[in-house]
Amino acid sequence: MSPQLRDTAGAATLAAAGLAAFWLFPEDLGLLTRIAATALYVLSLDLVLGYCGVATLGQAALFGTGAYAAGIAAVHLVAEPMVLLLIGGVAGGLIALATGALILRAHGLALLMLTIAVTQMAHEVANKARWITGGSDGLSGIAPDPVLGLFRFDLYGRTSYLFALAVLVAGLLVAQRIVRSPFGLACRGVREDPLRVAALGGSPRRYLVAMYTISGVFAGVAGALTAVSTGIVGLDSLGFSWSAEALVMLVLGGAGRLCGAIIGTVAFMVIHHILAATDPFHWMLFIGLFLMGVVLFAPGGIAAVVERAGIRLRRAGVRA
Repeated sequence: MSPQLRDTAGAATLAAAGLAAFWLFPEDLGLLTRIAATALYVLSLDLVLGYCGVATLGQAALFGTGAYAAGIAAVHLVAEPMVLLLIGGVAGGLIALATGALILRAHGLALLMLTIAVTQMAHEVANKARWITGGSDGLSGIAPDPVLGLFRFDLYGRTSYLFALAVLVAGLLVAQRIVRSPFGLACRGVREDPLRVAALGGSPRRYLVAMYTISGVFAGVAGALTAVSTGIVGLDSLGFSWSAEALVMLVLGGAGRLCGAIIGTVAFMVIHHILAATDPFHWMLFIGLFLMGVVLFAPGGIAAVVERAGIRLRRAGVRA
């Protein structure tokens, strides 16, 4: 199967699974909408970590910037959902370009600390600019118009979920095209051997900044999607813990695969939802044990386990 056909099949599988969940779990559409928006957010992290090797704990700054930009625009300027996603993506991309040009001069632990600093500064700015962001109370009053003027957001969350699913599928298709393009292959080369890329006439830092900016666009769209679907933006969207959770979900699913970001998000959030409802006081213990098990016994993440199982099944079918 060609890579293009495999990518299309993956996106089609995601769409089919999402539609099946829509019919099977009509009472949990709010949770499913959060999963779809979060999956796009984790996908943005995979672009820089999985394909460029840039370890970051500042992805929440890009997500939160997009969420606040879309939320402020919805309250004061425009309420068309597609326009709000565009505003969020542009805002996330701009903050990624501005900060990436500075922090990507560093490497290793210094780079990690700089990404944390960016998140903390963005959090503080949003907290102090109470007159426009709502501060610690959050930004509320976000009432988006019907999608394309036809599909009104209802109390059951049906439109929100289908809209989020469509955006996630479209985001996956775009991300697949990016990572398989010559630019995406160059970014992989930078991850593997930046000195060789430089010797061939490329600029490793320029590739990293470009992919970091693209990642910011994806994260900003995810933030805007969250603002549109929930109607509120809080300081938690800029919190350090939100960056850390994205990293956990990516490691859980498997970095450098794109589908791993989605699988890890679904696994983490579903387990989180079930355990938090079952044991609200000790659920973090079980999450930690589950993550340790995956890291120790499936270092490539859940996606790697699924891939190996598929290869074995195909081999068994050929032998039969």
